[in-house]
Amino acid sequence: MRNVGQRAVPFSLAACVGVVLMLSGCTTAAPTPTPTLSVSLTPTATPTPTPTGPALMPNGSATQNLPYFTSIVDAVASGPQAAQGRAYIDALTAGGFDKSAMEVTQDLTTVGNQADSIQFSVKWKGECLVGQVGPSVPGPQARVLPLVPEGTCLVGQTRPIDW
Repeated sequence: MRNVGQRAVPFSLAACVGVVLMLSGCTTAAPTPTPTLSVSLTPTATPTPTPTGPALMPNGSATQNLPYFTSIVDAVASGPQAAQGRAYIDALTAGGFDKSAMEVTQDLTTVGNQADSIQFSVKWKGECLVGQVGPSVPGPQARVLPLVPEGTCLVGQTRPIDW
């Protein structure tokens, strides 16, 4: 017996078991277990992104590479260095074209004014990818042209690509 306050309360194991059994009938169903996240520690290959635009085709013709050449020209022409021949040469080189096969005209006239247009080119398998930009041109231009008789792409004096 237990003494609670002033009264004696009988305490029996049978009574406790009965109360527990009675209360256990009042419980609801056990909750459905939440699925656990399984994490694999096995390394997986990272997928290679698929180019979304034109790409350099090393075995392709000049005509097949014109869309890629044009995309590079357009990108530079829309940027802050649109009037700088070096920017086109650097971008074409970064795009995979051979710098030693390139030509570019001067950015400035002989009196130091901005040139009316800048031409640049890449010799490609006996043909030329030629670009032209500047205030006298209605937007960036890109074409495939034949080599000139001297074996170059541009007529007239070009500047050395020595950077």
